[in-house]
Amino acid sequence: MLIGAGWLGKPLALKLQELNYQVKASKTSQLGAEQLTLLGIDSMVCELPTSPFEHQFNLLVEALEEFQPDTLIGCFPPRFRQGMKDQYAKWWRSVVEACVAAKVPKIIMVSATSVYPDEAKLMREEDATLDLSRANSKFSDSAKVMLQAEQALLDADIEHVVIRCAGLFGPDRHPARFLSKLKQVSQQTTANMLHLDDAIGVCLFAIEHLHNDTVNACSPFKVTKAEFYSEALRDSGLAIPFPPLSNEPAKTICSKKLVKLGYHFHYRSALDAFRTPNG
Repeated sequence: MLIGAGWLGKPLALKLQELNYQVKASKTSQLGAEQLTLLGIDSMVCELPTSPFEHQFNLLVEALEEFQPDTLIGCFPPRFRQGMKDQYAKWWRSVVEACVAAKVPKIIMVSATSVYPDEAKLMREEDATLDLSRANSKFSDSAKVMLQAEQALLDADIEHVVIRCAGLFGPDRHPARFLSKLKQVSQQTTANMLHLDDAIGVCLFAIEHLHNDTVNACSPFKVTKAEFYSEALRDSGLAIPFPPLSNEPAKTICSKKLVKLGYHFHYRSALDAFRTPNG
């Protein structure tokens, strides 16, 4: 079962069905659920509860008990830009409690590499925890909320996988469109990016091969932001002015753990996605 069938969740649901998994996916509106149904995806309307005392919580438990999924994948966005500050952690606590109540065997959480502190160094999975965030001002408020959400899953007596995705791009999310919002592009900072194909691939890998673990999902061969966005602009064909270059360093996401566990990236370099027909 997928909670959240948006830019990542919908193609993930379609891929799972292609691989003969039985899938049910949720949207927050009836219209959204109907659109999934038209694609052949078993759908439901799910307003995420913020506590186990809400009607939505009981509806979620009932849906889980009826469908009896082997795995629940949560890939809903935190919506920080919509002013929902701590809702994300509350949603995840409620989803975890609902899964425990319905005896769901496994939960996969699609998180983000924005949980890491704003420091110019290599970031491995152990470099971001809720305890570390309380003692380090380099963690943003949003990162702390996301780590609270992760902790709700880690503390539960249920099998789990946390996937920290780097910047997502792919169909209908071309990175060139972000250039107009960038004040500068660094020649020193790594472009921590993940193509949709690999986001789906890592989720599939987690279903079958990962157990009680946290992994970074980021294209492993590193390129700078200047290189990445130059190639993205060339690929897009858009007439967008390239932002000024800088030499400001920033964090680099390490995905060696995921590779060591056996995942093979579709695009080892984010640049490879622009050099293939489906990129």
